[in-house]
Amino acid sequence: MKRQPWSALIALIFMLGSALPAAISEDRTQYWVKVEAKDSFERSLIANSGASIESVHEDYVLAFASKDSLRELERGHKVMSAVPALQAFDFPQADQVYHNYFELEDKLFSLAAEYPALAKLESIGNTTEGRAIWKMRISGDLATASTRPGIFFVGGHHAREHLSVELPLMLIEHLLKSYVAGDARIRALVDSRDIHIVPALNADGLEFDIATGKYQYWRKNRRDNRDRNYGVDLNRNYGYQWGTGGSSKRTNDETYMGPSAFSEPETQAVKNFIEKQDNINIVLSYHTFSELILYPWGHKRGPMERVDQQVHETMARAMAKWNGYTPQSSADLYIASGDLTDWTYGAHKIVSFTFELDPKGGFSRDGFYPGAAVIPSVFQKNLEPALYLIDYSDDPRRVLRNSFHDF
Repeated sequence: MKRQPWSALIALIFMLGSALPAAISEDRTQYWVKVEAKDSFERSLIANSGASIESVHEDYVLAFASKDSLRELERGHKVMSAVPALQAFDFPQADQVYHNYFELEDKLFSLAAEYPALAKLESIGNTTEGRAIWKMRISGDLATASTRPGIFFVGGHHAREHLSVELPLMLIEHLLKSYVAGDARIRALVDSRDIHIVPALNADGLEFDIATGKYQYWRKNRRDNRDRNYGVDLNRNYGYQWGTGGSSKRTNDETYMGPSAFSEPETQAVKNFIEKQDNINIVLSYHTFSELILYPWGHKRGPMERVDQQVHETMARAMAKWNGYTPQSSADLYIASGDLTDWTYGAHKIVSFTFELDPKGGFSRDGFYPGAAVIPSVFQKNLEPALYLIDYSDDPRRVLRNSFHDF
């Protein structure tokens, strides 16, 4: 059994004893649906229904949908199957290697204490339910880190995507341990960069997804929408072209975009950090699943500014050589507005990527919850892309002078 700090046990008992039963007792069934879709236009129509597309295939998509979204899909699309998610894939949590919030917090505090010259743990804000949003800052000289080129990694926008939390946490530990062990490449990167890593943006959703001992297939945060529905999709809540397609106004939908742009404390925390930290040149947002490297735009089809398009395409192709993922613009899958990378690029011209981690496809049993055994291999295949981005965070546009950077 994993060790739980007393604060964790007290908080968990409080959560289970009060808020959780009232929230879960409501019949808010989410459906795992298979819908015919032959191109990005049809996929975008499906995204507009409020369903969250999780896996794209040649002539269909797999998605999560509320009851209302399912009805809308049935009116305009060929729904090949629709199964209540918890009924179909209800299994006990057995992934003890994954970190819940309290274990994540303990790990981050331990690493910061072990490597005080290299790592500084900071909260960039609090979640809807009051949990700290922890960010680890890593640099060879923390006192002057802001004068160096910066990069921002963030995981855990969506609660059920636990693998997206483990990878940034492992990246933190790898950088610190490798630096102290004398790895010349890591030392050069850390000494010359300002690295910021948030493993779990949506800590409330993470805890809710695992609190009963069975996965809840939860995606959103835990905003009380005051209509017996909970949650906002944080990756539809950012301000650039917010609400212009591929998100929903219905509070019970998976892709509910919130009452206004940046309405959520989690997205506000990211906004405030990015706008105060003006040395950030690259952003990488970890998600699951589908094995994709995505870049703007998401809210519309079409290229970015010419040079920026070339930079993103070149870097994505280079990273795909290491992790084997498919590089493409987000809108090539389907239109989705209000996501992080559209905002960081659109509002701040920061080179921005989303990684949809393993596996490539399938239902949520092996998609959202692929088991503990995959963690080391997924980290290893994505380590080189992370180091590549750290290296190029001084000037991403120099990638055009080096079509492939060979370490």
